[in-house]
Amino acid sequence: MDAWVVWLLIAALLGIAELLTLTLALGLLAVAALAAGLTGAAGLPLAGQVAVFAAGSAAGLAVVRPVVRRHVRQPPPLRTGAAALVGREALTLTEVSRAGGRARIGGEEWSARPYDPDLVIPAGAAADVLAIEGATALLYPVPGGPGEETP
Repeated sequence: MDAWVVWLLIAALLGIAELLTLTLALGLLAVAALAAGLTGAAGLPLAGQVAVFAAGSAAGLAVVRPVVRRHVRQPPPLRTGAAALVGREALTLTEVSRAGGRARIGGEEWSARPYDPDLVIPAGAAADVLAIEGATALLYPVPGGPGEETP
């Protein structure tokens, strides 16, 4: 069996392994093995094929993989759904206490609790949305607003 055929088999096996593991490293090695197989099919001797595989592997793992991983780890550029409500201002419709309450956030009515369980936010007060837990907004009164209690 010719060496270039072996390189193509190695590339196929590494490609299948990459699909099963999703590490990106095996996929880059598969591309390097494919390049080595193509150079072998073009008539380069085995030493040249190994050099192409080594250079392709090193370039892929040292240059391409870190760039791709950095792009994969980036957060989405736009918050959507309930995450988009965090940081917005809410208007309490009922008294919001540890037991619960209702607030209007962005035109929608939400169940609400104070972020600090010891606080009670009166109806009609402005509050900031600090977090969303399920379908409940965790609120904190706007400093200096009518709903802020002083200790």
